[in-house]
Amino acid sequence: MSSFRFLHAADIHLDSPLRGLSRYEGLPEAEIRGSTRRALDRMVETALTEKVDFVVLAGDLYDGTWQDVGTGLYMVRALSRLVQVGIRVVTLSGNHDAQSVIARELPLPDGIDHFSYDAPQTLHWPELGVALHGQSFRDRHVTQDMTRAYPAPVAGCFNIGVLHTSLSGYGEHETYAPCSVETLSAKGYDYWALGHVHAREIVCEHPWIVFPGVLQGRHARETGACGCELVTVEDGIVRSVEFVECDVVRWARLELDVSGMQTMDAVLGAARQAMENALSDAGGRTVIARIVLTGRSVLHDRLCASQAWKEDLRGIAVSMAQGTAQIALEKIRNETSAPAHRAGVAETRELDLALEGLMQDEDFLASLPEAFEGFFSALPSCVERDSLMPDGRFPLEEARAALRARLVGETE
Repeated sequence: MSSFRFLHAADIHLDSPLRGLSRYEGLPEAEIRGSTRRALDRMVETALTEKVDFVVLAGDLYDGTWQDVGTGLYMVRALSRLVQVGIRVVTLSGNHDAQSVIARELPLPDGIDHFSYDAPQTLHWPELGVALHGQSFRDRHVTQDMTRAYPAPVAGCFNIGVLHTSLSGYGEHETYAPCSVETLSAKGYDYWALGHVHAREIVCEHPWIVFPGVLQGRHARETGACGCELVTVEDGIVRSVEFVECDVVRWARLELDVSGMQTMDAVLGAARQAMENALSDAGGRTVIARIVLTGRSVLHDRLCASQAWKEDLRGIAVSMAQGTAQIALEKIRNETSAPAHRAGVAETRELDLALEGLMQDEDFLASLPEAFEGFFSALPSCVERDSLMPDGRFPLEEARAALRARLVGETE
């Protein structure tokens, strides 16, 4: 068997619409919206620099039907850079870019192969000693195990299965083309190039079953480094599977336990350190961060009573720009709770008792939606109700904490 190298990527979601960014003041919206294109360019540059033999893209190249033809043209131009220097490209459609979803297709240049929608297909390259097997999604919702119809491995070749799947045990993702590690292993292929799950994971090494993850994180649930896999095969054996970072904007969740902190300055100092660490880890990329304060804290009431500390955090973030790299705060959440035992003046104890009684009063709770409707209708359209009513509940605990803080003079 011969030796070769290839890139395995998936879930590019080119020109993902990224709705709602404008609701958050201070986010570099244009940079975020262009990030999927720049990440694609980085993947192409990696393939060129590493002089790989081919590139495998395991589904969801697009995020749905194109808003304009420019999305498709950008993809074709990017991939054409590879075939112009002799690097082959193999693509497959997943649930987001299934044939029934994409309204039109552009002709592909020679050197780019797209797996059939009708049945599993094998691409056999004898000169490399490689056989690739795959099938594209015709419809978005594929509920059956597609691998049952995948062909037997080609003898004397390094066999790669290409599949867009939720696999089993990945509850955060919708179920598409479900299968198991056991069924994939039983096929006898050497490497499974998977797509759909957006978090990178090497599921198995015998055989290799790999999710490269999303190429570029697009929101606060897609945090950390994103990219593709550089696979080196020598004499028919996988010698290495190396992760290559392609993202240009990095999302981060900065969770701070403030249980032991006694002052707001301590909270701000810890947040600053967390932001500095995130910028350092991002290697010059722009960081979009969500800060979440947790823990039982003596500062809980003050955090609920005043929003000034949130503005302080945004100010700190603005001051930390380093050249073209910056950190912007997408959301700041206070998920702290009050200490189990604390001293309090008589008024706050009476307030607690009164509000606890109200929270048990079903008639009072039932009246809240109508009572709050006029208040919400007067708010600017950019204010989200969810931010005022976490998890759909009315913020009685937050109101209680704020009132308690004001009674004892802890709002500064």
